Amino acid sequence: MGGLNVEGKSDSWDFGLGAGFYLNANRDKWKNWHMYDYVVKELPALLTENFPQLDTFRASIFGHSMGGHGALKIYLTNSRFTFALIQSVSAFAPIVNPLTCPWGHEAFSGYLIGGTINLQEYDASFLLSKFNNVSETILIDQGDNDKFLLDQLQPHEFEVACRKSRNCCKESLILNFLKYLITSLI
Repeated sequence: MGGLNVEGKSDSWDFGLGAGFYLNANRDKWKNWHMYDYVVKELPALLTENFPQLDTFRASIFGHSMGGHGALKIYLTNSRFTFALIQSVSAFAPIVNPLTCPWGHEAFSGYLIGGTINLQEYDASFLLSKFNNVSETILIDQGDNDKFLLDQLQPHEFEVACRKSRNCCKESLILNFLKYLITSLI
């Protein structure tokens, strides 16, 4: 993705190179920005080609913040991940409901053409009710004192969506609030 010559791609830490939101952009300026295809199709193919010893039928996916959202979205929309089954999904301080937060509004309006209804397919909290029987555990670790907890990350919204969804049982979600998330990951 770094080879794409898009004016402004490095201007902001929360857009462009800083946050691709794991989607395939459809706005003219970003039309070659295909982070979803890269993660779901190109990267697994590269790994298989270069590391034949990998067991591609036992894949897991994880990410942090915007990448945590991408991991959740990819898990919920791909019961088969190109050629592998996703065995686990983990997210650290993920943006779980981007349609309701400023980072999501910035990304979706910058990368995508479409109204709110069309953009629901990009929001993990909405996807819980639409896709896939959630058969694997979803692990979310979140710092309990994160300055972005309530206005950007919104893990409680994902928890509520999981409770409401007929596709996700209470046991499918482990939501941990940790005093020092980064320290606990090291």
